[in-house]
Amino acid sequence: MRIGLDLGGTKIEGIVLSNNGCIDQKIRVDTPSEDYEETVNTICNVIEKLQGSNRMPVGIGTPGAIALPEKLMKNSNSVLLNGKPLQQDIQAKLGYEIRLENDANCFVLSEAFYGAAINIRSVFGVILGTGCGGGFVIDKQLVTGPNSIAGEWGHNCIPASVRDLIERDRICYCGRQNCIETVISGRGLQQTYLEKFGNNLEAKEIAQRAKAEDTAATKCIEIYAEQLACSLSTIINMVDPHAIVLGGGLSNIESLYDLLPNYLTGHIFNDTVKTKILRPAFGDASGAIGAACLWTEN
Repeated sequence: MRIGLDLGGTKIEGIVLSNNGCIDQKIRVDTPSEDYEETVNTICNVIEKLQGSNRMPVGIGTPGAIALPEKLMKNSNSVLLNGKPLQQDIQAKLGYEIRLENDANCFVLSEAFYGAAINIRSVFGVILGTGCGGGFVIDKQLVTGPNSIAGEWGHNCIPASVRDLIERDRICYCGRQNCIETVISGRGLQQTYLEKFGNNLEAKEIAQRAKAEDTAATKCIEIYAEQLACSLSTIINMVDPHAIVLGGGLSNIESLYDLLPNYLTGHIFNDTVKTKILRPAFGDASGAIGAACLWTEN
């Protein structure tokens, strides 16, 4: 039995995961997103509520990554975490070791161990939500790299074919212009709709209107699918995964799974596209399940 926590911008979800991948317990609380110390306290309170009489190992998925050798958080769009020794602070309060990893890495771990990619050798996991994260697993082993940024495709520059589909340059929260995240995150979809159709709608509303066959929203989703396919082609050309699993709120747009294979054709360095584009198995539970998998030994 293992404990997994998913630290999000608005909620903290903690679970107890059994060895067969079933969730035995679950706790969900609001994230005190304006107060770092209270965030640490809330995380520890959730863990202590989940712990049984025999201490279980704890894994935590969080936005951003740990910068080495300083062991301080970096690259988090929950900016109050950046520059903070999050893992050390949690361990000091609990009194024992925990494992902490990027939330997109936890997502792809959950899908590789128990979800859509359970029988697939190499899988790239993509988070399409408030931001745009990614993670890469080969033979159920997470690939992280010396900079702890493997999979951070959202902060590569958009391909030229995507630049042709937006009206003006976009500034990313990281400070650079035209990162992939500025186009294919929820905010990116919202900006595209504003540019093309003049209304400022949330991504969820655009998706709902497209499902109801609204003409403008449907066209916007088609544009988004083309932008996403062009961006995903950079992953396929670089690491050629057997499958890509989509996660995050925008992965719930059903039409993407029909549109993406067609738009990928012509953008990768091959005559055919053999990479599978998969729906996630666990929805918003993926992060916590994957965090628990940080303690799974092959």
